[in-house]
Amino acid sequence: MIPPIEFMNSITATAACVLLAVAAMHDVGFRTLPDSVSVGLVGCGVATHLSGGDLGRAALAASAVFALAVLAWWAGALGGGDAKLLGSTALAVPLSSVPAFVLDTALAGGVLALGFLSLRPFVPAARGSRPATLLGRVLRAEAWRIRRRGPLPYAVAIAAGGAVSLLNG
Repeated sequence: MIPPIEFMNSITATAACVLLAVAAMHDVGFRTLPDSVSVGLVGCGVATHLSGGDLGRAALAASAVFALAVLAWWAGALGGGDAKLLGSTALAVPLSSVPAFVLDTALAGGVLALGFLSLRPFVPAARGSRPATLLGRVLRAEAWRIRRRGPLPYAVAIAAGGAVSLLNG
């Protein structure tokens, strides 16, 4: 039988991974992040760290990550939704995994940026009518954003870093 605390942590980790996937998909589709995702991640983090008895330290670590993300937002290097998502995800991951989460997110962001930069020369101009499928519309919108050097869907990188930390934590 699984001990109750481990069972609770596996449920909250699964819920956090689902929320991160929702954030990534929403960011790809709309370049916005719903506040409800960040609130849900905070709830997952509070439940996990309450059961582990380290909520205060985890909140302090998440606050530090959020403060740095706000500075990046203020400098124009990050979106406001991304700053909230970084802080809330830092609370949702295990306390010992917060530095790895930040590093994994940065690495995933670098891969994402390199992918977008390498695709730029190969993205053709849009022609014809609007695609009928959702995937076709998303691909056409991404091609438009790549051609115009639009913002990256950085929630994809945050979701990747968070998922790695949650699954390894």
